[in-house]
Amino acid sequence: MQLLQDVSALRAWREAERASGRRVALVPTMGNLHPGHIALLDTARAHAETLIASIFVNPLQFGPNEDFDRYPRTLDDDLAALRKAGCQAVFAPDEATLYPHGRDITQVHVPELGDMLCGADRPGHFDGVTTVVSLLFNLVQPDAAVFGEKDYQQLQIIRRMVRDLHMPVAVHGHPIAREPDGLARSSRNQYLSPDERAVAPKLYATLRELAEALRAGGRDIPALETQGMERLRHACFSPVYLRILGPDLGPPQVPGELLIVVAARLGNTRLIDNLRLSV
Repeated sequence: MQLLQDVSALRAWREAERASGRRVALVPTMGNLHPGHIALLDTARAHAETLIASIFVNPLQFGPNEDFDRYPRTLDDDLAALRKAGCQAVFAPDEATLYPHGRDITQVHVPELGDMLCGADRPGHFDGVTTVVSLLFNLVQPDAAVFGEKDYQQLQIIRRMVRDLHMPVAVHGHPIAREPDGLARSSRNQYLSPDERAVAPKLYATLRELAEALRAGGRDIPALETQGMERLRHACFSPVYLRILGPDLGPPQVPGELLIVVAARLGNTRLIDNLRLSV
């Protein structure tokens, strides 16, 4: 496995892959990898012969009062995990390499999709995401890229960006990886205290309860959303939003495909999750 930390080395690597005729799939990450991240490589492997992961804690997607400074940096462990999983290369630049002219740079904004849900709660967050992903796509020039479906809104935003800007990258989602008790795997789960960790699975349990209500014929969407928010408050969450939407994040169409999306704080930790269903 090759470790690439500057742009010239990355471009030389990419040219060699292009000359070989091998397709390249990119898995962008912020490091501190858990098994859910490693599982993204399985989807990537289905779409390309060569896998490259990126590791970069992107300051542009953190707000002024968020956890950028304390976000775990575990490069050595991450490299070992990626090597074991059969990843052929890792692009792990520092901030000066990716943003040589500072953080006040040209940014990519996806309107509407980037301004709702997590975008409303974390202004500017998705501009940071789309900006760094567009940079990575430009530098790595992958044929395919894989993102986890836990960040469902992020996945839809990246797909919209690729569509609108005619980027020649096939974007694929990978199903949510969960702990045995249902909690979606996330690097931020380690922030939870033992008591909070015991409560955290109730986030997904609430989504499952709402899904069962919808399958049983519940059709009052606002009432179900309110019911879900109250259940989260009763379980000691501070819910940010809970919405029942279409899979395109537009208004729900019943009968049809639905998506339940949620963000909630448990103590100082912000958790997100979602569940898709058909009714």
